[in-house]
Amino acid sequence: MKKWIIPVVLIVLVGLWAMNVNNKAVELDENVTKSWADVESSYQRRNDLIGNLVKTVQGAADFEKGTLEAVINARAKATSVTIDPSNITPEQLAKFNQAQSGLAGALKSLLVTVERYPELKANQNFLELQSQLEGTENRINVARDRFNAAVEPYNNYVRKMPTKIVAGFLGFDEKGYYKADAGSENAPDVEFDFK
Repeated sequence: MKKWIIPVVLIVLVGLWAMNVNNKAVELDENVTKSWADVESSYQRRNDLIGNLVKTVQGAADFEKGTLEAVINARAKATSVTIDPSNITPEQLAKFNQAQSGLAGALKSLLVTVERYPELKANQNFLELQSQLEGTENRINVARDRFNAAVEPYNNYVRKMPTKIVAGFLGFDEKGYYKADAGSENAPDVEFDFK
């Protein structure tokens, strides 16, 4: 009977340790999932505001149809790309980021084109929407930073030995970080056309 005590105690200790690894990984994984939901919520706010902005611009000016269509199409594409928060990979994040970048580029074109319409720039609804969009872009940046801050301790936990063995066995894989667009490290060229 005594010869079974040591193996049973070791099995119980390993089982308790594995349970602790699982519980900690679940807690960190949930934090990453919540942080990603905050990122998506911020992008959804921007998408909602863009719809209102397009309607305001359409109603206030005989606006360039191509610019509005580019914004509408980019918005549709950006909302069609979704990510499973339980399995966030760098590839999924890159695809999501590409769609959101297309929308941001189309929105910038819209705002630059607006400069040619003084009656629109003076429209109170437009000014309020433009201000809300600026605030939303800041929220998006904060949400992305918080997402990356949540991914770091999770990845550190599931990648360190010996936790890596149990976490990998339980299906807790490394998560991808939100990364900037390629080329965004370069300052944009700003040109003023005074013609």
